[in-house]
Amino acid sequence: MRKLSLFALVIAYAHTVLGAIVRISGSGMGCGEHWPDCNSEYVPTLGSTATIIEFSHRMLAATLVVTLVVLAVKSKDRGPALLALGTTVVAALLGALIVALSLSNPYLIAVHYALAMLLLATLVVANVRAGNFGAPNVQASERTMRSTRAGAILAFVVVVMGALVANVPGAAPSCQGFPLCRSVLVGGVPFALHIVHRSLAFLLFGHLFAVALLTRKRHEGRVIILATRLAFSAVVFQIIVAATMVELHLPAPLQSLHQAVGTLVWITAMTAAALADFAVRERALELDPRPVLA
Repeated sequence: MRKLSLFALVIAYAHTVLGAIVRISGSGMGCGEHWPDCNSEYVPTLGSTATIIEFSHRMLAATLVVTLVVLAVKSKDRGPALLALGTTVVAALLGALIVALSLSNPYLIAVHYALAMLLLATLVVANVRAGNFGAPNVQASERTMRSTRAGAILAFVVVVMGALVANVPGAAPSCQGFPLCRSVLVGGVPFALHIVHRSLAFLLFGHLFAVALLTRKRHEGRVIILATRLAFSAVVFQIIVAATMVELHLPAPLQSLHQAVGTLVWITAMTAAALADFAVRERALELDPRPVLA
């Protein structure tokens, strides 16, 4: 179950990253306005790069669904697996609607990305409950649980805002320069979205730095200290990638890397929160198992 849970998380992450590559490379219509088939075929002729990328994305989605079904059937704790499967189905249906609308609604695309992030969150929880990421040895206080939860919530808001900035026309290039705007190319809503996203990203940086520092000062367990440090390291790397991307005027490869690292920030922040929550709950059960029996 530990291996299967981890495999599901890796596939879900790869699917999310490839989904961004689909958007950035302009391959979203690589299968035309057809779903679940591709260009009226279930095994299409891979005659273009766009078709290869889009069809690969769909194949990863199919692999993920099969993996989640197996996970739900075999797992003793079916809650996270069933929730992940349900989220995947809803995301697939929304993806079909987005394709039918010819990728014309950036807000639906952002909602689709938010569902992908929720899917990753449920799989992180499934991994922790299965005993991955050092869960059996994790120790954390309630203060650390609250602070890591806040970090995960903030990370979710930041990555979803990032999806809006990436998809709303004019938002990504509106603010030229880093960390402050040297010039503004587009104003209005696109610029506001960009500024809010960038401001929240810096707030997340500060919060995760404080969490990583305080877990050390509180003498928390080694597992939770490592988890918070990984989350902070991920956000540092993300800011470096973002700064480079903005200064180089948004090259496509860096856009893809920015999304991939941003998703990794979410996974690491969520992992730290899930581990801290698991530690507090397990300690509560050791002290008084009666609420669980009830």
